[in-house]
Amino acid sequence: MSESLEKFYKHLLGVEIPWKVVGIERESETREVKALVAYSPKKFECPECGKRASLHDHRTRTWRHLDSCNHKTLIKACVPRVRCEEHGVKQIPVSWAEKNSRFTAEFEQAVIVWLQDDSVKTVAENFSLSWDQVDGIMQRAVKRGQERRKQTIPEHIGIDETSFQKRHEYVSVILDKDKDSVIDVLDDRKSKTVKDWFKTQERCDFSDVKSITMDMWDPFIKAVKACFGDAEDLICFDRFHVAGHFGKALDKVRSHEHRQLANESPLNRTKHHWLKNSNRTDNRAKKRKKFMSLTKLNLKTARAWRIKEAASMLWNYTYMGVAKKHWKKLLGWISRCQLQPMIKVGKMVRRYFWGILNAIRHKANNSMLEAKNTRIQRIKKIACGFRNKERFKTAILFHLGKLDLMPSPTR
Repeated sequence: MSESLEKFYKHLLGVEIPWKVVGIERESETREVKALVAYSPKKFECPECGKRASLHDHRTRTWRHLDSCNHKTLIKACVPRVRCEEHGVKQIPVSWAEKNSRFTAEFEQAVIVWLQDDSVKTVAENFSLSWDQVDGIMQRAVKRGQERRKQTIPEHIGIDETSFQKRHEYVSVILDKDKDSVIDVLDDRKSKTVKDWFKTQERCDFSDVKSITMDMWDPFIKAVKACFGDAEDLICFDRFHVAGHFGKALDKVRSHEHRQLANESPLNRTKHHWLKNSNRTDNRAKKRKKFMSLTKLNLKTARAWRIKEAASMLWNYTYMGVAKKHWKKLLGWISRCQLQPMIKVGKMVRRYFWGILNAIRHKANNSMLEAKNTRIQRIKKIACGFRNKERFKTAILFHLGKLDLMPSPTR
C-alpha cells in the first residue's frame, strides 16, 4: 500500500529520476500531506558545466503543490549542493520547481491562470496564500516572460502616460503597435526617463521605426528628438488628443455663453450633444434632431461646434498637399472666429502642425494605447488601487505585455 502511494505521488508531483519519493507523511489535524523526496544519482555533476563534482552538503527545502485528496500537499527534500572546481558551490536543481521558488511549477501555473481574471486578494484567499506570496509569483512570471522575449524590430510605436495615483503621479507606457503589446512601463513621464530607456534597453531594435505616436507632451517630444535623428518625420500626434482639445475649447465657449444668456439660454442640458460626434448612427433620434436645429442658430457655441466638426473631418486625406491646404484654411477660420478658447487651440495646432501632418501621412493614432489605458484603469480598479509603483508596473506587463509567463522547471 505504501509503495503504491509513493508511486501515485511520484506521478502526481512530477518527480523524475534521479529524484525519488521515499515516503509520505500525513497530518490529520492540519490536513497536510508531505511527500518526502530523496536524490540518488550515480554521480554528482555541476549544474553549470556538467562536469563531475563532489558533494558539498545538503539543504532541506519544502515546496507547496496543488491540493490532493482535499489535503494541502507539500514536497520536502534534502537538496544536495556540489562543489565544482570551476564554478564553486552550486545547488542541484529540482525537477518540479524553478530555481528560487518555494512553489511547484504546476502550483504557479494555476495561480497565474487565476491572476489573469481575478485580483491578488481573491487569488490569495482561494489558494490560502499571503498577498506577498501571490505578488512574488506574479513578479517571477513577468521577469521570466521578459527574459524569454526575443528582440523585436517594431515599425510603429505608441507612447502615452497613465495615472498611477492622484496628485499627478503617472507612469509612461510604451506600446509595440504592430504586435499590440506593451513593451515596457517607465517610472514617470519625464524626458530624461524616456530618453534613457530608448538609449539603454535591449529588447527592441529601433532601426526600422516608421512612426512614434504620442500626445503633444513636450517631454516625450524632447526625448524622441534626442534619440532619433529623423524625429520630426517620425513623431505623430494622436488625432484623438487633438480632438479632445477642440472638445474642451467648445465646452468652454458653451459654458460661458450659457451663463451670459441665463434663463433665456437654449443651451440648457445640451453639453453632451455638442461634444458628441455628428457622424454617429444615433443622430436620427428625436433628441438629436432637436439639437441639430440649435447648430443653425446664431450662437457662439454653434460656431465653435462647426469648427470642431470641420477639424474632425481633416484626418482622412490621402494627398498631403490637399491636407495641408485644408488645415491652413481651418486655422485661418479659427484665427478670425473671435472665440478665445478656439483661438488658443488654433495656436497650439500651428505649433505642432508638423506632427499632425505626419499622423495624416502615416494614418497613425493612439487608439490602441487608449484601449490599453482603459484596461489599465480596470486593472487598477479591480486591485482597489496600488500603493507600490513597481507592483503597478508588474501588473500592467503581466496582463498586457503578451509575455510567456508559465514556469518551466528543470527536467
